[in-house]
Amino acid sequence: MGREADKSLNEHFGIRGNRAEEARCDVPRTSEPGRSVSSRLLDLLFSFAPGETELSLAELARKTGLPHPTARRLVLELTKVGALEQRANGRFAVGLRLWQLGTLAPLTESLRTMAQPYMEDLYTALHQHVQLAVLEGHEAVILERLSAPSALGLVSQVGGRLPLHCSGVGKILLSHADPDLVREVLDGELERFNSETVVDPDALRRELAECRRTGCAMVRGELTEGADSIAARIMNGEGRVVAALSVVVRSGSVQAQAVLPSVITSGLAISRMLGWRPGIKVRQG
Repeated sequence: MGREADKSLNEHFGIRGNRAEEARCDVPRTSEPGRSVSSRLLDLLFSFAPGETELSLAELARKTGLPHPTARRLVLELTKVGALEQRANGRFAVGLRLWQLGTLAPLTESLRTMAQPYMEDLYTALHQHVQLAVLEGHEAVILERLSAPSALGLVSQVGGRLPLHCSGVGKILLSHADPDLVREVLDGELERFNSETVVDPDALRRELAECRRTGCAMVRGELTEGADSIAARIMNGEGRVVAALSVVVRSGSVQAQAVLPSVITSGLAISRMLGWRPGIKVRQG
């Protein structure tokens, strides 16, 4: 089940394959007598496939053969534990918690393993922090980080969380998130970590608009004093920003503008592996 779940999650990020379709065919129809709760849950999860990364509750009920009230109850349970997530448009997608579980399966591709060679190249060139993050709720979750022993200390580690409004990866993810989430974050309490932290909502809106336009972000000392972050977006084959890649350097150690092209290029290379190509419009939300 771990291998199939991981493959279906990779397909959520735009990786092509037919394993999810095979898994759906192997699971008996929900209408058959004696169907267990676990098999119904699996049937719902395997409903997602390439080109069907977002499904409405009605579509899930139709695909699985579940009565609408039963489908609703099970989908809400899956959403509550993070196996699914509900987007601003009311449709459902595979959740980060299930994707994280899938990455534990051996011999399967994942966003992290695909990004690793490009992260290693950046690390070799700069000998500073290189990190990969995704959006979960109102925070960015660090999936992977490479760090030199001499690199400056940071506030979180792999699996840790970063605020969206004042980290490089956070600003990339927030700028491409659903507009409702952007409003929730900017209308909420924006923590000031030091004198450099931008907490003015109007100023942040302008910054996020620039991030959407350029696909990159440069943050100077807003979260950790003396640390500059240069970040770029990673897109899937549908043009959705599914992750952010960043380099965090000691302030003044390198010119941010000199590092930026390498970070953008690495983000685009990972995006290509996820199915993105020039001409595919980058989508928000």
